Amino acid sequence: MSGGPQGGRRQGAAPGKAGAAGASRRGAAPGGKPRAAQPAARRRRSARELALDALVRVATSGAYSNLQLHHALQEAELSRADAGLATELVYGTLQRQLTLDRWLRQFVAKGFAKLEPWVLSLLRMSLYQLVYLDRVPPHAAVNEAVEIGRRRGHAGIAGMLNGVLRSAVRQLPQLKAEDFASEPDAARRLSLRHSYPEWLAERWIAAYGEDTAEAMMSAGNEAPQGSLRVNRLRLSPQQALERLRQAGLDARPSAAAPWAGVVVDRGGNLAGTDGYTEGLWSIQDESSMIVAAAAAPQPGFRVLDCCAAPGGKSAHLGELMDGRGEIVANDLHPHKKALVESQAARLGLGLIHAVAGDAAELPEHFAPGSFDLVLLDAPCSGLGVIRRKPEIKWTKSPADIEAIAAVQERLLDAAAELVKPGGTLLYSTCTIAGEENSAQIASFLERHPAFALDPAGWPESVLAPLRAAGIGDANAGRFDGSLQLLPHHFGSDGFYIARLRRGDHR
Repeated sequence: MSGGPQGGRRQGAAPGKAGAAGASRRGAAPGGKPRAAQPAARRRRSARELALDALVRVATSGAYSNLQLHHALQEAELSRADAGLATELVYGTLQRQLTLDRWLRQFVAKGFAKLEPWVLSLLRMSLYQLVYLDRVPPHAAVNEAVEIGRRRGHAGIAGMLNGVLRSAVRQLPQLKAEDFASEPDAARRLSLRHSYPEWLAERWIAAYGEDTAEAMMSAGNEAPQGSLRVNRLRLSPQQALERLRQAGLDARPSAAAPWAGVVVDRGGNLAGTDGYTEGLWSIQDESSMIVAAAAAPQPGFRVLDCCAAPGGKSAHLGELMDGRGEIVANDLHPHKKALVESQAARLGLGLIHAVAGDAAELPEHFAPGSFDLVLLDAPCSGLGVIRRKPEIKWTKSPADIEAIAAVQERLLDAAAELVKPGGTLLYSTCTIAGEENSAQIASFLERHPAFALDPAGWPESVLAPLRAAGIGDANAGRFDGSLQLLPHHFGSDGFYIARLRRGDHR
């Protein structure tokens, strides 16, 4: 992320987020009366105020950080450096929330219970600057926090902020996440060091071991890479690389998906590039690109994408089919049809037909066994995209995993009805939870003996870079047709992908 003169991290801190998110929300003074605020049109918000508004919106209304900040940055007239700082503050504060709170409790004498959400968010954001950003002078971070507190609250709040943050400045040498290494319990140690809920640390240690769990957690606190999927109907990945480099962008082939993917470092808003507007490429995570490629659709296929919005995987399927055949792209929400249709139109993919409805009810609208390929990119807990939506760490729970697994089971059963004999069912999630992934597929296969995992159906071109990277699930002799990608493998999202084949007979 290019944070400009204000955005660099302190030595030894994890890299920050690049991305978008935000929205405005004014705090109220104690006593219940809202403090009068200047309309945004009259007084431009600073980077810190924009970040604070986004953090409060996430904390109080369950908003997604990436969407909130994206909208706020589009509306704000910030310099590139200030936009970078606002982005860093939102993502970094959310990423490090548990650790920040651990430290803040040393300085907030009366605890957090009586703090209004905006005050607590301002304290967290300010302490994040003090500990993790090396180009923000401590006095500047403290003074701006105090001024924001005075404008949004009253002199008492400003005084409290000043006292807490100046105490933190005096203790900065002792505020180091590395110091939690002496914690004897592994889950608690990783939880405090990398700022993850302890239940999630326990889960990942049990599933993958402490070293891998720590690598996953560290990767989840890094900035997401900018990556593009090249529209092979219009140009090759090499041609796309040349065009991006000519535009002054730092572009390189994707390590995970070199057959279609390009990674762009510090590229800013890639949706603003001419190539995006012209339909030469789409913005898609590298792990997500592997989903449609693993499905290996052929020209002329009839394909169903059960949960399609915003349409990235449907479009990728259409590109792989050379624009020939039919893709029914379904989504639960009618208003998201337009997103799918917009993607298809931009990319010149007339074979995509968007519909809206409950994926579990699709067998009521289509004949049994009427699709060559059915893709179920299922709703999930999202634990693989924490680097893009860090609030997931604090909003998800084991109960959420259990609940969404039940939904996935229902959708899988419906999707299976629509696969023709000899056809393919491709199941994917952007999470790292066995109940939603390998256990889900194992249970499905018990219920549907006509299906089996299909390792032979995966294209070798898709598996080769995964094997080269040493991803064990993809190794020859071990590969069973399913794959769990972890966030540290390529610096991309955590994804589960299973390719299944239906037997030739009904």
